[in-house]
Amino acid sequence: MNVQDVMTRDVEYIPSDTTLAEAALKMRDSDTGFLPIGDSDQSKLQGVITDRDIVVRAIAAGKDPNKATVKEFKTDKVLYCYQSDSVESAAENMREQQVYRLVVLDNKDDKRLCGIVSLGDVVRHDNENLGGKTARGISEGKTH
Repeated sequence: MNVQDVMTRDVEYIPSDTTLAEAALKMRDSDTGFLPIGDSDQSKLQGVITDRDIVVRAIAAGKDPNKATVKEFKTDKVLYCYQSDSVESAAENMREQQVYRLVVLDNKDDKRLCGIVSLGDVVRHDNENLGGKTARGISEGKTH
């Protein structure tokens, strides 16, 4: 099974000038804690913003979420895989990087955003053994 068979496809960029408050509302409305940042659907991925970035890096530092933008607090190091990669390969990448989600790009040439694959996607698609192994690997070494 490939990543394209399990990934979440309904993903779109948010502009880099989006306020943290607007990003938080989009996360709430989309039931996600992770948004890719890009100034157009054709642009390269500029980074990602997570609910943790908003709360721990911005709000806890006293930043006003109605004024601060996602560009200021984004995570620049974007971990990704390709839609043609195997689910096992993506799960191994999550374990190694100790992350719960990967951006999915269309191919090695174009590198366009086409989805997100999460630990939940792995588990939901009848792969509980792989999901459990991945979750244990992600959790190892995490102190929070």
